[in-house]
Amino acid sequence: MDIDRARTFLEIVHTGNFLKAADRLHVTQTTVSARIRTLEEELGQRLFVRNRSGATLTAAGREFERFAQSFVQIWERARQQLSVPAGRTSMITLGAELSLWNPLMLDWLVWMKKEQPKIALRAHVGVPDQLLEQLRTGVLDIAVLYAPKLLPGFKIELVEEEQLVLVRSPPAEKRGEIDYVHVDWGSQPGVPRDYGSAFTGAGVAVNLGPLALGYILRVGGSGYFRRGAVAPHIASGELQKVGGAPEFTYPAYAIYAEAAEERDDVQHALRGLKQVER
Repeated sequence: MDIDRARTFLEIVHTGNFLKAADRLHVTQTTVSARIRTLEEELGQRLFVRNRSGATLTAAGREFERFAQSFVQIWERARQQLSVPAGRTSMITLGAELSLWNPLMLDWLVWMKKEQPKIALRAHVGVPDQLLEQLRTGVLDIAVLYAPKLLPGFKIELVEEEQLVLVRSPPAEKRGEIDYVHVDWGSQPGVPRDYGSAFTGAGVAVNLGPLALGYILRVGGSGYFRRGAVAPHIASGELQKVGGAPEFTYPAYAIYAEAAEERDDVQHALRGLKQVER
């Protein structure tokens, strides 16, 4: 089976539309249709039903999806394995959300270098949809996300269950009133959408934790942040934890292909993620 046909099939499944799949693959809709027609002829089965709203899988298409997913992942794995640097046994490519690069991803890279020096490492930082797309197409071996979507053929494991804590700048002359900076931590089971309602009228609202933290460290203020991210600043006296303020659970998860479950290097990487969060 041609790899482009498999990727085209999966892109239609992902987008639900031949035209959208063509846009994402940077080819014409005619090319997409031709690839699927050839694939259906090779398999002797109709894979999609096209209608006004887009394209839906047939029973045969649903059955074929997991094979196409495995095929694309194996192809990408083979391509990566052939590019493993001399002296290394394999390669792990891990992606994480922006807010997780420090300290989780940084600590993981250091742990892997120390504990598994024969494994080559590739680290990507991005937004959830981008990381899931890279995971789905085999570019990533593991993605670490706060609220991952459950994809067919993938497994999810809890990596860390951190707390969001309220911190503030220490009192200082001429700083004036401490402003609350609202950080949008998204939708999580342990974090109510109105978690900052006690601090209404925030003059600054930010949807990226590291940006908000940098802002507070530079000009002063208060806000909710991951305990691990602010611990060094509390220890140095740059920030103070606000006593009595509510705290919220903020878990992160690793998601990886079921087909990779038996790989030793993937298991080493997962063990490292769980070790460094302690």
